[in-house]
Amino acid sequence: MKLAVIGGGGVRSMFLAKSIAQKAADLEINELVFMDKDEKKLGIYGLMAKTVASKINPGIKFSLTGDAAQAVTGADYVITTIREGGDDMRVRDERIALDMGLLGQETTGAAGLSFAMRSVDALAGYCELTKKLAKPGCKIFNFTNPAGVVSQTLRDMGYDFTYGICDAPSGMLRTFEKLYGASEGSAKGELYGLNHLSYFTRITIDGRDVLDEIIENDRAYTETDLRYFEKSLLRERKAILNEYLYYFYYREKAVANILAAKQTRGEQIAEINRKMTAELEKIDVEKDFGKALAVFEKWYGERENNYMAAESGIKRQSKWSFDMFGKDDGGYAGVALRFMEIARGGKTDSMILCVPNAGAIEGLRDDDVVEVTCDITGGDAVPHCFGKVDEQNLELIRRVKIYERLSSEAIREKSRTKAVEALTLHPLVASYSLATRLTDAYIELNKDYTEGWK
Repeated sequence: MKLAVIGGGGVRSMFLAKSIAQKAADLEINELVFMDKDEKKLGIYGLMAKTVASKINPGIKFSLTGDAAQAVTGADYVITTIREGGDDMRVRDERIALDMGLLGQETTGAAGLSFAMRSVDALAGYCELTKKLAKPGCKIFNFTNPAGVVSQTLRDMGYDFTYGICDAPSGMLRTFEKLYGASEGSAKGELYGLNHLSYFTRITIDGRDVLDEIIENDRAYTETDLRYFEKSLLRERKAILNEYLYYFYYREKAVANILAAKQTRGEQIAEINRKMTAELEKIDVEKDFGKALAVFEKWYGERENNYMAAESGIKRQSKWSFDMFGKDDGGYAGVALRFMEIARGGKTDSMILCVPNAGAIEGLRDDDVVEVTCDITGGDAVPHCFGKVDEQNLELIRRVKIYERLSSEAIREKSRTKAVEALTLHPLVASYSLATRLTDAYIELNKDYTEGWK
């Protein structure tokens, strides 16, 4: 089986390579291709990924390329994880919103639309190549942000072989396993909502429902990503919240904290990546992988400990290291590999994916892309039926879903009017005048990508 990764020169490529290499034998993956347009990054992070994979599984055929057609030819599965415009454009996306007093976070905030303006056409190009050159039935797992808008738009364009993936829900379940000292994979969850806007209504560990216990467990608010919330909020919602809901329920705190911080999250990552890349450029990765890994651990550890720190004022303090041979903790690669594992095993099992609603959540359209627990059966994802959900949760979901629908229309039709409508309805903008200013600023910022917008 051949697996292609579009965006294989990203900083997180080693994690992906580790996950795949450890699962390759079980999944019968014998060929792996990492593709990236950025030759320098591919030669550093892609090469580090290749080195990791070869140490874990020397038998896997691993190649690096800048040619997307070569990457997807004959592929059984494709993972897309691209950052069109690079880190610097993310910084500018977020700063434009912040200068108007708005949250600029690139997945839940206004900056997501700007990022999607750049990403969708590039991803559509890869989808077309996949249709022509990959094996029949090849599926694409998209990790490119903002996953909600991007997944909706690709589906609206007819690419029904694409699935949005995110490691936030599975990552949260793993933190609860650690909280209980339970084995990996023992936690299961019933989750509904949208990407980065979702609610667990049931969590079991080894078959026992522990959702109410977790909500009342004080340790959960210090040892897991419930640290961003107050217990009273979870009691009221009768659910466990995706950590990105912090931006909606504590909007003014998030904006105030970011404005008071020395750097935004995007600026932190851009600086860390720039310094890390500059150091790694001086090292021969193949000859001195240990030295390269030490540099990576230093800078990536800084990145991890600053996750959501500017927005929440809470900084992680744990020492971070990359354990090449340790048990894989999954990440977004784990989500894609889990799908392959279930589909190839011929059994039905559940996982969380971004898929068309198809009646799963009452009050949304069937073609609305949602993030829900699904049954994987016969190679397809069938969403669980949640029916009528909490009306307050649904109200927030519907507002953001309408924003995503209109964003999809704006990008597909190159429509300034639709973009203004989308941002006007976004709960974190909620202003026609600000939406107009944002749209014009983002069209101008992305002028190399927005030719023909009117």
